[in-house]
Amino acid sequence: MSKKIFFILFFAFLIRLIALNQSLWLDEAVTASVVKNFKFLQIIPGFSLNDFHPPLYYLLMKLWTNFFGYSEIALRMPSILFSLATGYVVYLIGGVWSAVFFLFNPLVVYYSQEARMYMMATFFLTSGLFYFFRSQKSEVKSQKLKSKAKNLIIMNLFFTLAFFSFYGSIFFISTILLYFLYKKDFKVFILNTLYFILIVLFISPLLYQQLIHSKISLSQVTNWSRVLGKANIKNLLLIPIKFSIGRISFYPKWLYWGIAGIWTSFVLYQILNIKNQSDKLKFKNIYLFDYLFIFPLILGFLVSFITPLLQFFRFLYLIPILSILLGFRLSRQKKLHPQNVILATGFIIFSLVYLLLPQFHREDWKSLVKRLPKDKPVYMITGSSDPVTYYSTDLKVNELTSLPQDYCGQIRLKKEIIVIPYTSEIYGFNYKSILKKSGYSLKKETSFRELTYEQWIK
Repeated sequence: MSKKIFFILFFAFLIRLIALNQSLWLDEAVTASVVKNFKFLQIIPGFSLNDFHPPLYYLLMKLWTNFFGYSEIALRMPSILFSLATGYVVYLIGGVWSAVFFLFNPLVVYYSQEARMYMMATFFLTSGLFYFFRSQKSEVKSQKLKSKAKNLIIMNLFFTLAFFSFYGSIFFISTILLYFLYKKDFKVFILNTLYFILIVLFISPLLYQQLIHSKISLSQVTNWSRVLGKANIKNLLLIPIKFSIGRISFYPKWLYWGIAGIWTSFVLYQILNIKNQSDKLKFKNIYLFDYLFIFPLILGFLVSFITPLLQFFRFLYLIPILSILLGFRLSRQKKLHPQNVILATGFIIFSLVYLLLPQFHREDWKSLVKRLPKDKPVYMITGSSDPVTYYSTDLKVNELTSLPQDYCGQIRLKKEIIVIPYTSEIYGFNYKSILKKSGYSLKKETSFRELTYEQWIK
């Protein structure tokens, strides 16, 4: 490892430690709940059957937390390590500047601090991509077939781990398989396709149960499809925007969209401008990277007409491709390109804006739970209550959609209650109307970052 990339990785690690102990949000609290409450062998039958993700990430986190505990920092550290490892693989493929663009990309920095499976899947897919390129290199004829087979086996191993971590990996895996078909490498295409069919069949009993659970959720939860990401132009356009500026958002919206639009256009221009260079740089066919970046998005967009999943974070694994494309601008250049300095500086600035300004951090469940009145009953959608129970194990949470009623339909509650309205809109439950009809009025509303709790009195 060169001193240059070591320094870059070390600096990337340091900035990921900023605000690492910020509050867990809902999905991270789900991760914490699973690894705390289920034994290793209970995770698949006890949790994964009713989840929407494959189990590998949770199994790994169970092993990790057995040694390092369940604090916010401990839960998020694997994602940091996977992001740094991915950055090193990006360096091996595209060079130093590609690694810089990946490691300091604001969306990558954000998800490097999230106790979820997306950065783990990104590492596996990028590692598989590395061995894919190695399998395509021309070598000494007597060694070519043996080396190609070895690299393809390792590629398939990483792609399998990615699929067992995150089902959305299949879009990238399919893109690679179709490339073999395009190159008329029919033997490799058939063998690899059959292999992944077997992998899907292997996990199909679990996947079938999860699909049934998903359909039930879509039918019962009124606005669930909106959360998952419908196939529309807005969700599609958000992908390059979030890839460029990260998760930050602010008011006034005209200023946000103006800054986001200008910066995203600048980033995309650098990619498009590569095609005008006569030197094809490190790889003979730079258009392969365009294909690897665009085609998984097309597949995701088309599938989202059937099952909504068009959310930008589900395509996080494409940022290494984006970073490699951007990194090509400096390959074989003796002088420092000002565009690359601007790109790196912009990414770092957007990352630091997220890291240093608490208003851009995750939902502040830590503060909300700390401020909750202890002597009043708490009502919320219990399916979304994992953050509350993470920060207060002795707090009882009552189901909001099952407000107790007497024979006249009046709510039978204490004179004063606490309501946490989180996700009630997604479930389409109008609790305010029900409470008002029973004589309750809103006494006070206390707000935190992206959260509120309400005090209702009769």
